[in-house]
Amino acid sequence: MKFTCEKLSLSNAISIVSRTVSPKSSLTFLEGIYLSAGEDLTLTGYNLETGITVRVEAKVREGGECVMPTRMFADIIRKMPDEAVSIEVDENYRVKISGGVSTFQLMATAADEYPQLPAVEEESAVRLPQKALRELISGTIFAVSDDSANAIYTGCLVETEGDALTMVAIDGYRMAKRTFHNEDSDFPPMSFVAPSAALRELEKILSDSEEPVHFTLGKKHISFSVDKATLICRLLDGKFAEWRRFLPASSPIRLVANVAELTATIERVGLIVSEKYKSPVRCLFAKDGAEFRTVTTIASAKDGCRLAGDGKDTEIGFSCRYMLEALRAVPTEEVAIELSGGLSPILLTPCSDEVDFTYLIQPVRLN
Repeated sequence: MKFTCEKLSLSNAISIVSRTVSPKSSLTFLEGIYLSAGEDLTLTGYNLETGITVRVEAKVREGGECVMPTRMFADIIRKMPDEAVSIEVDENYRVKISGGVSTFQLMATAADEYPQLPAVEEESAVRLPQKALRELISGTIFAVSDDSANAIYTGCLVETEGDALTMVAIDGYRMAKRTFHNEDSDFPPMSFVAPSAALRELEKILSDSEEPVHFTLGKKHISFSVDKATLICRLLDGKFAEWRRFLPASSPIRLVANVAELTATIERVGLIVSEKYKSPVRCLFAKDGAEFRTVTTIASAKDGCRLAGDGKDTEIGFSCRYMLEALRAVPTEEVAIELSGGLSPILLTPCSDEVDFTYLIQPVRLN
């Protein structure tokens, strides 16, 4: 195998695919990066659950394939001069990397046993802006469960209905929902649960541009294509909860808050709360404002925030972390707080039709 390519393109590709390389595996070839040179150069990282392939423009003089040691290969390419890099791999998998006056030699391994990424049978294909998908992921993934015993909730539900594509995460104590509305056409009907680990890697690949990302749903896997990168992951099996039934039929109390002011207030109160000193925040929603208090075994805190509306002296307790993570995901300057009572969930919803989100936080029973 012999090829030449730009150092920056190769380094970026290595950075992307190395995220899904197994750091430690009984199958040692999965600890490396798979290189294949044909018409183009492709790099692949795969951990048997999620795989990423990136195409790199290269001048291929001799085709072939091998598995490169991830850490050493990445470090060498990153430190090479910013110009063309030439790589040669002989029949004994001795590798020569040269660029400028720099030359390195190392050993690769045969790619005979490297597994192929799953083929995704095209059943439904969707196209939407990269920015939109990135916002769907970042706006929900913080609420996935980390309980592997109930694996279906360690991922995000994706479902379509008409022009709406909705992503939902639930962990038993809170729910996060974001919806993207397609102005051009309706989406094909689909519903699946993608693992959070794969979505986090996808989020890093996506940009804040209007350039499209395509994803194709198969029977057991889903494929996301972003520019020259393709991510394939296994879908989670199981029945996801009917999330709509968690939403109250009506919320008699509705207040409007400035997101930055409310976030800062809860952050101050939460300064005395930690894993060692846990305590819920006690909030009293009154007319045109709210008072927040918390007490631990070593300290206490009290603060307040202006709100628009009448909270009717409703007192409710909540987890400081859960509330802050939801507020930090709100994409607008103002947010509506909807309440039904002291033992009912807190809902954060938009004040206008510009965006579509719902964050639900279960209350904590106060003594």
